[in-house]
Amino acid sequence: MDLITSPDAPFSLNTLPYGVFRPAPAAAARVGVAVGQWVLDLAALEAAGVFDDPALRGRSVFAHPALNAFMALGRAAWDETRATLQRLLAERPLSPIVARSLWPLAAVQMQLPAHIGDYTDFYSSREHATNVGAMFRPADEALLPNWLHLPVAYHGRSSSIIVSGDDVRRPWGQTLPPGAAMPIFQPSGELDFELEVGFFVGPGNQPGEPIPIAAAADHIFGLVLVNDWSARDIQRWEYRPLGPFLGKNFATSISPWVVPLAALAPFRCPGPPQEPPPLPYLQHDAAWAYDIELTATLQSAAMQAAGLPPLALSRTNFRHLYWSMAQQLAHHTANGCALRPGDLLASGTISGPTPDSRGSLLELAWGGTRPIALPTGETRRFLEDGDRLTIAGHCGAGDDRIDFGDVTGSVQPAHA
Repeated sequence: MDLITSPDAPFSLNTLPYGVFRPAPAAAARVGVAVGQWVLDLAALEAAGVFDDPALRGRSVFAHPALNAFMALGRAAWDETRATLQRLLAERPLSPIVARSLWPLAAVQMQLPAHIGDYTDFYSSREHATNVGAMFRPADEALLPNWLHLPVAYHGRSSSIIVSGDDVRRPWGQTLPPGAAMPIFQPSGELDFELEVGFFVGPGNQPGEPIPIAAAADHIFGLVLVNDWSARDIQRWEYRPLGPFLGKNFATSISPWVVPLAALAPFRCPGPPQEPPPLPYLQHDAAWAYDIELTATLQSAAMQAAGLPPLALSRTNFRHLYWSMAQQLAHHTANGCALRPGDLLASGTISGPTPDSRGSLLELAWGGTRPIALPTGETRRFLEDGDRLTIAGHCGAGDDRIDFGDVTGSVQPAHA
């Protein structure tokens, strides 16, 4: 059986992302790994005694509807599993147990990859923070005084996290129309996307015991793509003095496949220079940025009906992120906050230095003052009902390519 059926097939042996899938609607969800056009059932391999290395021997972590138990085992177990899978999948012919445990990728039903106990969304792109600040404050005050000293974040709503493919319902909320003295309650008229990358926590920390930045890699299991949908008009009215609430907690979409941190090692690179230097607990010696190319595309209902391909809205890169994942993790736990396996930490909108690398419609259409033209003659200031938004990501090219897949969601009308 040829695992890589064509040059553009996703998920090479270098990637091997983890996910949770159902091989049939009535089947129990279990952990799998994507390779080429297939999903390898790790629960079946586990039951056959394939994973006999010291960190996994005698454990049952894959016959579960979530990755949390595997995430909690730590780096030794992750490395053993990855090495075993790469060896098994490189064999020709495939062993009978491996061949029997493969399911067509196109036929399985993907689930959320983890039970997400807590979700934190950061605000770590300097370009994004500067663009948004410049819309509402004088240019020399675009960044607030604390921004260059710590990774700003807010605590999101884990119950609103959905997997790629699930639709998003336009939210209701309070908004203050321009010039009005009183707010009104109505569906959001300024629904937006946010192009982000998130990471799952592996082993957590005990309450009161911070994770030092030098140990961050031992606590980061892997990465997913994130679309943190935002209702800008609701957010604008409610965010003072305590920050995001109903404008952000109605839906956050993530990709179903978790790319392990080990797969991204060849694409590690220096991040943006940090000036002034962060405080010592936020300083790291190693490069902690990653060269991940990211795109956001939009396909309106009219484009879908006409058979037109999605329009590329944004092309950016994860390496532009000012505050790294290691700094986010270290700061999050600096006060003793306990993180647990399966917690999700997202980057915040990732924008680059050019207009076409901005990671939200708020920036791309500059607060609605520069509408974006679609090939149907439509324009977009913000998302309309029926729009389908997709975020995709990859590293490298050819045999070295690492795919993240994508995260897609379509906007449905607000409830009556």
